[in-house]
Amino acid sequence: MKLICIGRNYTEHINELENEKPSEPVIFIKPDTAILLKKQPFFIPDFSDDVHHEVEVLVKINRVGKHIDKKFAHKYYNDISLGIDFTARDLQSRLKAKGLPWEKAKSFDGAAVIGQWISKDEFADINNMSFSLKKNENSVQIGNTRHMLWKIDEIIEYVSKYFTLKIGDIIFTGTPAGVSRVCANDKLTGFLEDREMFSITVK
Repeated sequence: MKLICIGRNYTEHINELENEKPSEPVIFIKPDTAILLKKQPFFIPDFSDDVHHEVEVLVKINRVGKHIDKKFAHKYYNDISLGIDFTARDLQSRLKAKGLPWEKAKSFDGAAVIGQWISKDEFADINNMSFSLKKNENSVQIGNTRHMLWKIDEIIEYVSKYFTLKIGDIIFTGTPAGVSRVCANDKLTGFLEDREMFSITVK
């Protein structure tokens, strides 16, 4: 089981980090050890002073696939969720400046929050779903899947060119603008449409 993450999939987030707009999806992978255990707080790692939250819509793969055509991609997932891709931004910046991989900043233990799963059939249009993250009751990230540069089925088509998708794999589809540092005692709550999908505390 692997976590496949898409970076730079929302224009406003690209702009806020002053990144270059990509011509194709940016992919990185987190190991399953990055998953934050249910009912556990998120502990800020001692190697970073600037961990950011990045709320994202998630998709769970339900069958094995390779070289999946976009028109068939919808058959490869039934469930949608919401999660957080935690990023040690200070460490990531240092690694990027040296042209090194990001894994230490993105894939550390607890760096992936996964909320409850809901059937995609419960949503009128998965390409027009609103989602948000509240930090201490204040909305800090607000997004809609219609603003994705690459939609879910396009992501599956692209990713499956390089990686065989297996049952249980999870795709993080990218984060909208509004990422910011988390601090001890923060409470982070994610919403997909009007449904609370997760709530965690920061330690």
